Amino acid sequence: MSTLMGSILIRVQAVHPDIPGPTIASALAIICGAIVLLLGLLRLGFIVDFIPLPAITAFMTGSAINVCAGQVRTVLGEKAKFSTRGATYKIIIDTLRHLPSARMDAAMGLTALAMLYGIRAACSYGTRKQPHRAKLFFFLSTLRTAFVVLFYTMISAAVNLHRRDHPAFKLLGNVPRGFKAAGVPKVDIAIIKAFVSELPVACIVLLIEHIAISKSFGRVNNYTIDPSQEFIAIGISNLLGPFLGAYPATGSFSRTAIKAKCGVRTPLAGVITAVVVLLAIYALPALFFFIPKSSLSAVIIHAVGDLVTPPSTTYQFWRVAPLDAIIFLSGVIVIIFSTIETGIYVTICVSLAVLLFRLAKARGQFLGYTQVYSIIGEDVLKGNPAQSFEDPTSSRRIYLPVNYQGGINPRIKIHQPAPGIFIYRISDGFNYPNANHYTDTLVSHILATTRRTNPQAWETPGDRPWNDPGPTRTERQNLLAHISPLPTLRAIILDFASVNNVDVTSVQNLIDVRNQLDRWASPDRVQWHFAHVNNRWTKRALAAAGFGRPAPPGSGERQRAIFDIAEVMDGTLCSSASGVQVEKDLEIGVASENSASSSFLADDAARAGEVGSRQTRSGVGTVAVVDGINWPYFHVDLTGALKSAMQE
Repeated sequence: MSTLMGSILIRVQAVHPDIPGPTIASALAIICGAIVLLLGLLRLGFIVDFIPLPAITAFMTGSAINVCAGQVRTVLGEKAKFSTRGATYKIIIDTLRHLPSARMDAAMGLTALAMLYGIRAACSYGTRKQPHRAKLFFFLSTLRTAFVVLFYTMISAAVNLHRRDHPAFKLLGNVPRGFKAAGVPKVDIAIIKAFVSELPVACIVLLIEHIAISKSFGRVNNYTIDPSQEFIAIGISNLLGPFLGAYPATGSFSRTAIKAKCGVRTPLAGVITAVVVLLAIYALPALFFFIPKSSLSAVIIHAVGDLVTPPSTTYQFWRVAPLDAIIFLSGVIVIIFSTIETGIYVTICVSLAVLLFRLAKARGQFLGYTQVYSIIGEDVLKGNPAQSFEDPTSSRRIYLPVNYQGGINPRIKIHQPAPGIFIYRISDGFNYPNANHYTDTLVSHILATTRRTNPQAWETPGDRPWNDPGPTRTERQNLLAHISPLPTLRAIILDFASVNNVDVTSVQNLIDVRNQLDRWASPDRVQWHFAHVNNRWTKRALAAAGFGRPAPPGSGERQRAIFDIAEVMDGTLCSSASGVQVEKDLEIGVASENSASSSFLADDAARAGEVGSRQTRSGVGTVAVVDGINWPYFHVDLTGALKSAMQE
């Protein structure tokens, strides 16, 4: 956040040099805090779920590299003046170009950096060798920064005590005592207009850093965070901070890790931290004068270097999701060769574009069935799996993709449901972005694997749509001679297990496909069955579009409704005399709109009632229809849907 703040100040002051930097920083903090606080109060914390891990990791890695590259010049004490706020690659090139101008500061900086890594390595080695002293070594490792700063401050004071005006190396210099900038920050329209274009990236960085820290420690300590609550906390912090001269601030990985190791459990620890900071601000500024700038830059490089994602994590990204690894690397490259803001925008936009593409191009699967048997692992190891085939209770029917996707053993025999019957599984929702893609795949496969029921439906070319080439002469002769090996289309079964909701566009798409396939199967009508429709609003939408019910007699549909029934849980009598539970739902009144259809369903319901009565007499107990008798083409599973579709 500090790096981003510096970049924003440079860009804003280049256009508005009359606005002081502290004024810009304080105003930006207040506006960012107000925006984040508003998001929290509106309970919009879920928006952080749209920021993927590759974008967060790329931002942290690219920012860490940028900070480290900008501090190298100070560590080496190079006399040449060049900007450390530009693109990372330019900073690295300029640093290497001016290496000959390095001065005595390099001795203070490089040795401090070596000491920091040496202490950490020694503490890690001690932890491995003496695990019972792990906590001691942790605190020694944590205090290494303070030790190094104090050590090099003493050296600097000893060397430069009598040469304050001409020190041997660059010093931090005078540090103001107390809160010199405390007061009401200046915020007006002119200042806000100066940085309004920077607000999105500033808010994103505030949220990314804070939520990333809170989520990581939530996983470590086994608790769940409320993002909206975190928004409120960080928003209030940035609203109040500018009154003491603060600029936009967010969480800190290192400070949070230290407090977690110290056993902190409540925000009361912040009070103790505040007291220590107040003492340092009012009592220790005189000691800060002798801190070597090169040693301080070494501390910054050491602290920020831990945020660089190691190659092992990148390789893990590649193993889990290669595309995410590419997005991560692209984000880091963009940050190095451009700016941090551009890298953040690129990674988030590319990730959202990939998400939308995957949603729009989701692939459905045509399913077949096979019989599987549950066997004991020892039988497989002994080479006698066939013995379990003798136990009929271990057998069950499962449905698998006919193209053997998902690593299915290609030697397994997958049976087609039945001639002219297709089972199609929707794999990733069914809404307006992907509905057309699903149905195009469905229709193209059906037209390629079935024949027209009436080959003379379009006898002349003028009767066909302009974009339908129609059958070739050979295909027409085969159709007229009824020697085509392809079956006619009878039924379609859609597996809606992954569909949570539908919209008007997707349902209208289904209606159009139904009309198209009805013309293909004319004079018959295609049966549409739905399995695993687990959302009542989805069922309601499909019912409103005319799905879920058989057509009235004489419409060409060759199937009668069958029902899935189950034993009633409490064994009480059902509301109907036949023993069948008639569910009352929002569509129950539709049955009365067509008397022929109503009597058609009533006959089938009576048959289901007879089965329920027989099972009751046999001791099974009172049974009820699982999904109700209103919509018999909505099935609880694919087996029931296939049995219903195969009824003549």
